[in-house]
Amino acid sequence: MIEQRVASLVDAEVSGVREVRGRGYTPARRLLVSLADGTTVFAKVAVNESTAEWLAAEHVVYSQVEGPFLPRFLGYDDAKPALLLLEDLSDAHWPPPWPEGSIAAVLGSLEKVAATGPPHRVPPVEIYREEILEGWALVAQDTGPFLSFELCSREWLVDALPILLEAARTAPIEGESLLHFDVRSDNIALVSDRAVLVDWNWACIGNPMLELATWAPSLHVEGGPPPEELVPGCPPGFPALLAGFWAARIGLPPPEGAAPGLRDLQLAQLRVVLPWAVRALDLTPLG
Repeated sequence: MIEQRVASLVDAEVSGVREVRGRGYTPARRLLVSLADGTTVFAKVAVNESTAEWLAAEHVVYSQVEGPFLPRFLGYDDAKPALLLLEDLSDAHWPPPWPEGSIAAVLGSLEKVAATGPPHRVPPVEIYREEILEGWALVAQDTGPFLSFELCSREWLVDALPILLEAARTAPIEGESLLHFDVRSDNIALVSDRAVLVDWNWACIGNPMLELATWAPSLHVEGGPPPEELVPGCPPGFPALLAGFWAARIGLPPPEGAAPGLRDLQLAQLRVVLPWAVRALDLTPLG
């Protein structure tokens, strides 16, 4: 029973459990657990092997890192189904909208993340190299799904592909900083004057500017600044590789177990990042 496992982890009697819904894209179960003393805790429960691996990856971070950018870690049990307990952030503000000062709060938290010594067993970003850098190569193999969204003409794509491929493949993703690597509004809780990041299953070590570049498109969709304003001096390879990552996926069926709306989110981000890549690489305007 989930109730008994939670009670054992927090050493307190459980008085109730209810499912909660969020805007996130994980299929893991999310529970709000009430304790006999009137407090509540948040639980994530694996539903398959993939979500169990994600919770284990999160546990690597939560068990070794403390900081104002993290929710309080309350416990982890890797018995099936895996269970992760965290501070309940239900009363936080989950953007959008983005109140005044909130974007600066996230930037401040990301600075603290990058300045934190990476915990043991967090992998380098290079493990994702093929997944994040080979998007345009996949598009080149079959241009039909991407072109069906009419974001550009076939002629434009033929001319731009060699430049996009090279820029993505040579993007300086390597570094020595801790990265959350999945910064979006559904993973950000605004608590007073600080931004708390959740869902750390993509955590890795790399270039901290890549962290900002991955956040910029979704933030702009939600009314935030243009990417160049959020990430001045961004290497042009970053928008190129991000555009390729989403361009290769928007025309495919969602992966098994993915939350509804995943492909819509990726398309919305691509509509921002592809023009950004065009500007950064001084390509012919989209047509």
